[in-house]
Amino acid sequence: MVDSEVLDRVKGCLLGGAIGDALGYAVEFSSLERIRVKYGADGIADYELDPTSGEAIFSDDTQMSLFTAEGLLSAVKPGEPLDFDAAIRSIHLAYLDWLETQRSRTARTDEGASRLMREPKLFRDRAPGTTCLSALRSGNCGSPEAPINNSKGCGGVMRVAPIGALNANLSDAEVVRLGAAAAAITHGHSLGYMPAGVAALAVRRLIYAPTGSVVETLRSSCADALALFADDPNVDALKSLLDKALDLAARGGDDAENVAAIGEGWVGEEALAIAIYCAARWENDFSRCVVAAVNCDGDSDSNGAVAGNILGAALGASRIDAKWLEKLELRGLIEEIAGDLANGGRGRDR
Repeated sequence: MVDSEVLDRVKGCLLGGAIGDALGYAVEFSSLERIRVKYGADGIADYELDPTSGEAIFSDDTQMSLFTAEGLLSAVKPGEPLDFDAAIRSIHLAYLDWLETQRSRTARTDEGASRLMREPKLFRDRAPGTTCLSALRSGNCGSPEAPINNSKGCGGVMRVAPIGALNANLSDAEVVRLGAAAAAITHGHSLGYMPAGVAALAVRRLIYAPTGSVVETLRSSCADALALFADDPNVDALKSLLDKALDLAARGGDDAENVAAIGEGWVGEEALAIAIYCAARWENDFSRCVVAAVNCDGDSDSNGAVAGNILGAALGASRIDAKWLEKLELRGLIEEIAGDLANGGRGRDR
C-alpha cells in the first residue's frame, strides 16, 4: 500500500495542474489589461464556470497530461524495471488516442478502449496546440536524437508531470531523460524538451524526496537536470532564465511585473520559468501561486498548469483550498489516475 503522504502529493500534483489550467483557460488569449478590466484590479482569482455544466473545465494541457499518464501506466510491468523505449512508444500511442478525441465527438465503447477513450468529456476541442496536432498527424514519433520539427512551444512541458509522479525505481537521470523524450515526441527544439526534463525531475523530488524547502528543491532540480544537457547549445539560455525566475521569487515584489520580466509562457523555457517563479514565490500558498501564474499577457492556462503541478506536488491535495476542488471537471478520474501513478501501476483495472 502506498504511503498516504505520497498519495496526497501525487494527487496534489495532478489536481493542481488541472486547477491552474482551468483557472487560466478562461483568459488564455486575453492580455493582462483585458483580464483586469473584466475581473478587477487583482485579475482573475476564481473559476469562470462553464454555463452548461457548472464545472471548471480544463484545456488540452490537462487532457494531454492524462494521456501521458495513461500511456506511461500502460508500459508499466509491476516488479520489472521500466523499459524506456516501450514507455515512449506507449506514450506516443496514447497521444494518438488523444488526437482521436480532437477529431471525433463520440467516446468509444469497445472493450479494448482505455478508460480515457471511454470518457465522453475528453472528446472535446479545448484549443489544442497546432504543433501537437501537426506532429501527431504526421504519424512520426519525434525524439531528441531525431527531432520532428524545430518547435520550442510549451506543449511539451505542460504535459509531463505524470512522469515525475510515477512511483517507480527510476534514477534522476532516467526521469529527466524520459520527460524530455516524451516532450520531444512533438517538440523538436531542445528548448521545447529540456524544460520538460527539468519539470519531471522537480515533480519527482517534491513528491518522493521532499527535503528542505520548495525553493531549495527547485534550485537543485534545475541544476542537476541541466547538468545532463551540458553539451546542448541552448542549455545556458535555459539556465539563465531559471536562475532569473528564482532570483525574482527571492526578491519579491509585484507578481505581474516579475512574470512579465520572465516572458509570456508560449515557449517551453518561459512556461517552466514562470511556473518555477510562482511556486518559489508562494511555496506555502497554492492559491496565490496559480493566481500569479495565470494573470499575465501570455499562455495563462499552460503557466497555471505547470505551476499547479509543481506546487501541488510539494503541498499535496490536502493543502489545496476546497473551492478549487469542488467544481473541477473530472476530478474523480484525475484522482483515480493519480492513485495508479502513486501505486506504480499495480492493481489497475485495465
